[in-house]
Amino acid sequence: MRMPLKDPENLSISAKDPIMKNHASLSLPKLMFCFIILTSLPCAFYSLKLLFSSNSSNQEPLIRSIVRQSDPQKALPQPGSSLNPETLEKTSLKHIVFGIGASSNTWKHRKEYIKYWWRPNEMRGHVWMDKPIIENNTDDHDDAHLLPPIKISSDTSKFMYRNPKGTRDAIRISRIVSETLRMKMEDVRWFVMGDDDTVFITDNLVRVLWKYDHNQFYYIGSTSESHVQNMDFSYGMAYGGGGFAISYPLAKALSKMQDKCLHRYPNLYGSDQRIHACLSELGVPLTREPGFHQVRYLFGW
Repeated sequence: MRMPLKDPENLSISAKDPIMKNHASLSLPKLMFCFIILTSLPCAFYSLKLLFSSNSSNQEPLIRSIVRQSDPQKALPQPGSSLNPETLEKTSLKHIVFGIGASSNTWKHRKEYIKYWWRPNEMRGHVWMDKPIIENNTDDHDDAHLLPPIKISSDTSKFMYRNPKGTRDAIRISRIVSETLRMKMEDVRWFVMGDDDTVFITDNLVRVLWKYDHNQFYYIGSTSESHVQNMDFSYGMAYGGGGFAISYPLAKALSKMQDKCLHRYPNLYGSDQRIHACLSELGVPLTREPGFHQVRYLFGW
């Protein structure tokens, strides 16, 4: 006699079948137990290896090795990192060299700004002129000791200048850092640039520069307070009127390529634009410090 076919629903694997239900309930714990055993064996093996290696007389303990490697006194500074104040002598005025861009035509009045902040016998730096100053009276001799020494910028006639709104002084002023570097002054960490009407609050300047590792490439300054000025020139450029700082290694790199770089940008307006262009070619962005600012645009001076 032909047996009747089972209901198709009973042919599927389901919890309704008591045999399959028991089989599934037994398989899951076994799988979990095997998984735990397989994952525990490597961990146990690795723990035993560390235990035996730490007791070996030929190797120092692992914890002591980690502490020694993280010793801040021996750690090397990483590119772009801030300076660890415990690793080096604090930056002071003796580590900073100032470069002041000036003109013989305006020197008689502009030098009064420099007298406000310059500390004779404490600071190093020079005022860079386009030509020698003609001394007309005894006042020029009497205040010489209150001002930085005067240097005459080198000839820049080989460089083209095509901006109809500016002057060729922009080229020679942009080379002040490179020319100062070639003087081979000792123990220099920072070159600080400014105009002859820039007033530096030197104690604040030192505190700002101390935060940064002078062994790395740093270009520190700020943009203009004027939105129009930033639109016309750049939001990533340090404005010379507010001053800016360049670390010694970056100044060395700049001096090696600056003359060739200046030939590529004859249409730029000012000296700060030219420095920004060359530092951009070196891949160094502006590090913003709001203390470098041009208050003339903010207060309408």
